[in-house]
Amino acid sequence: MKYRLGLIGHPIKHSLSPWIHARFLEKSKIEGTYSIFDLREHELKKQIDAFRDEGIRGFNVTIPYKQKIIPLLDGVDRMAREIGAVNTVANMNGKLIGFNTDGIGYLKSLEQAFPETLMNREISILIIGAGGAARGIYYILNQFGFSSIDIANRTYQNAQSIAALNTRKNTTNILSLEDASTMSGAYDLIIQTTNVGMRPNEAASPIRTSSINKSTIVSDIIYQPIWTKLLQEAAENGARVHHGHTMLLYQAKFAFEKWFGHSPSLEDMDRQLKQLLEG
Repeated sequence: MKYRLGLIGHPIKHSLSPWIHARFLEKSKIEGTYSIFDLREHELKKQIDAFRDEGIRGFNVTIPYKQKIIPLLDGVDRMAREIGAVNTVANMNGKLIGFNTDGIGYLKSLEQAFPETLMNREISILIIGAGGAARGIYYILNQFGFSSIDIANRTYQNAQSIAALNTRKNTTNILSLEDASTMSGAYDLIIQTTNVGMRPNEAASPIRTSSINKSTIVSDIIYQPIWTKLLQEAAENGARVHHGHTMLLYQAKFAFEKWFGHSPSLEDMDRQLKQLLEG
């Protein structure tokens, strides 16, 4: 049997998800295809209905549809429902069920790179942005008991809606991007979740890092380019950096597990993907 998988979003023509999942299928000895569906919003419902009718095995969801897709699905698991965003959909007995692997994928990628940092739940964290990925990352960090997670965003109300996910009553302050620039030296971990700095706008950065602490980890979930302006400036100012392609690998790994019930190996894929992105 040949399985169909895919990705929906806009714009996504440069996505590396097909590269990743083709290797997962090969490693798992599963016959299947992974296709891109670059959709405008008015096309979304029609495509979801077609997926259901055609029996697609599963698909991923990216910007800007992680929240908009929820009412079009047959169900959403508890974590994705609480987060309010879906990045993975699995066909379960003809029903399209939504999940969120962004948060756990991000956490595992960070744990792989900086295991000693994550052992300390008292570190001070700043999340930049308030979209679907930020919701998943904030939720999982809160669930794992990190005590101080601030949010910086252009729109206060959007950041406030993420802070409402704070079920453990940990400390969360909402900042402007200007304040985040000024206070960047106060954080042990800065996580950039917006599309600012993504191709073709590589010259943009959401905050300045001139006052950053040399022990700070600056993490950007953008992976095209792999060296965003934010990461370049952070490295020049002595900070440690965490690249976005590793989150992509881990959230894909957990998505694949939702579709097929087992977890594929990531052996050597980090290096291969990094080389691919660096050209």
